[in-house]
Amino acid sequence: MTTRVYLVDDHAMVRSGVRAELGGAVDVVGEAADVAGAVEGIRAAVPDVVLLDVHLPGGGGRAVLETLRAELPSVRWLALSVSDAAEDVIAVIRAGARGYVTKTISGPDLRDAVARVADGDVVFSPRLAGFVLDAFAATTPSAPQPEDPATDPGLDLLSAREREVMQLLARGYTYREIGSRLFISVKTVESHASNVLRKLQLSNRNELTRWAATNRLL
Repeated sequence: MTTRVYLVDDHAMVRSGVRAELGGAVDVVGEAADVAGAVEGIRAAVPDVVLLDVHLPGGGGRAVLETLRAELPSVRWLALSVSDAAEDVIAVIRAGARGYVTKTISGPDLRDAVARVADGDVVFSPRLAGFVLDAFAATTPSAPQPEDPATDPGLDLLSAREREVMQLLARGYTYREIGSRLFISVKTVESHASNVLRKLQLSNRNELTRWAATNRLL
């Protein structure tokens, strides 16, 4: 079933470019240029994923999230912004976005990000993942931390290459980016990723990111 996507950005040229990059991979069911239009349009369309700009007339992307998140729990939100400022990233993630990517993202990576968010995963442009992990750690001071993170038995099950893949996955890199950094194919990355999740008894990348942060492996 094709993912239904709603675009929110105050620049028509950007919306047109995003439509072109997404191509036939998704079904774009609507567009809006400001907060009021986005709230009305998303309520009517109830898309699978909203691609949401952070800076919008009428209150910004956070205002859209705070208005609709509880009302439309099935909708997943992916911030797409020119900004890579920590305060922008943290604000929309705390408001309920499932990910944050910058407008420097390539077309294939944007399509991959939308698909992953639609599947319930979390997605961040690589350098932004640290902002979110820092914010998460700051808001959960009572979370137990292991005295020796290397004692987690799951870590010893991973090969050296699997550890490399695990850390890059947890930091938000796509399979394509991991392959480029490690000089291996995307199919090999997928195989390592599957092995990592199986050995650590984790279900998805979100759980992996939390596991890696808890064990101080990022």
